[in-house]
Amino acid sequence: MPHRFIAIAEANGLIAELDNWVLRKACEDLADLSRQGCEELRITVNCSALNLAREELATEIEHALRATGVAPDRLELEVTENALMGNITETLVLLGQIRALGVSLSIDDFGTGYSSLAYLKRLPLNTLKIDRSFLQDIPKSIQDMEIVQAIIVMAHTLHLEVVTEGVETFEQYQFLEDHGCDFVQGYLLSRPVPLAELRPVLDEINQRKSPGSLTRLRLAHGTSALM
Repeated sequence: MPHRFIAIAEANGLIAELDNWVLRKACEDLADLSRQGCEELRITVNCSALNLAREELATEIEHALRATGVAPDRLELEVTENALMGNITETLVLLGQIRALGVSLSIDDFGTGYSSLAYLKRLPLNTLKIDRSFLQDIPKSIQDMEIVQAIIVMAHTLHLEVVTEGVETFEQYQFLEDHGCDFVQGYLLSRPVPLAELRPVLDEINQRKSPGSLTRLRLAHGTSALM
């Protein structure tokens, strides 16, 4: 599973090469989907915390976009809360370079780390992703519902879009829609599928979703998940 092999790659100095391969492959897949008529899809690529310490990251992103012909505004880099807090000064410089390319930035698993609002407002982010742990007991847990509502309001106050992961029931989806969540991710829409099987899944979702519904495509570490 990813949590095992990614940790091994980080420990053995292979994570930069792995992340760069995933970045290039994801951009290639998005370019292929665009040629099939999916020009509005956006892609999100996970970034290791160790990669945020590498000055070459912005250049590698630029090369991947240029080689595949993918527009920068269709790519989003996703990093965890704790990764952003590692070395805030150097991180801000690197994130500024990535944003200057036109690439979006997302903070993953929000609420499970130790970032503060003071730091959060300084980061050049576009998207905040609420961790699935806050959603799994909704609508049974009033406390979790209140926490998710508060995170959505806070994110929108900071002019960030909100993605909630782990959506598995229509009740969860309806709750998020009612409280202004921008996008959802989870098995309610689709389990991860190989690229060759993705187009039929997209067609099915497009047929059943209503105007303004909370859907977006994301690809991460070689797998696909519908948002």
